Amino acid sequence: MGLNLEEKQAVVSEVSAELANAQAVIVAEYRGLPVGDVTRLRAQARQSGVYLRVLKNTLARRAVTDTSFAGLQEQMVGPLIYGIGPDPVAVAKLLQDFAKSNDKLVIKAGAMPNYVMDAKGVQALASLPGREELLAMLLGTMQAPIGQFLRTLNEVPGKFVRTLAALRDAREQTA
Repeated sequence: MGLNLEEKQAVVSEVSAELANAQAVIVAEYRGLPVGDVTRLRAQARQSGVYLRVLKNTLARRAVTDTSFAGLQEQMVGPLIYGIGPDPVAVAKLLQDFAKSNDKLVIKAGAMPNYVMDAKGVQALASLPGREELLAMLLGTMQAPIGQFLRTLNEVPGKFVRTLAALRDAREQTA
């Protein structure tokens, strides 16, 4: 049974609201994927903060019209599942990792604002470190000069103390 006009408008507005906050949209074909696997994928998506939905392509096209993801409309053919999220790497990793273990899920394309990617582009995006990893790397890079400066400052009194200890030991041996 199909959706009535009000339900279709609700779906389009819901997806449009997700797209307003999104930094990536990944499109994958799920033909032949068992329901249990799709349920597992949805659970993983919820944990990752990714909006995952199976949509009619006509509704998805209406949702992306007049957005920065409008270039993705050409790829919206066939039975597709849409992954939408604020972290582009998280969306790509979620679908890419799931596609590795399930050959029925085939990534077709992806988009970031004003940039459309093919399947290889999505794979490259999935290989990048995630947001948390990048923040940790940035923090480590920012702390490195401060740590080196503190070690340098600590070395001056340390060297002085070692010199005094060496002088004391030398005097004890001569005495």
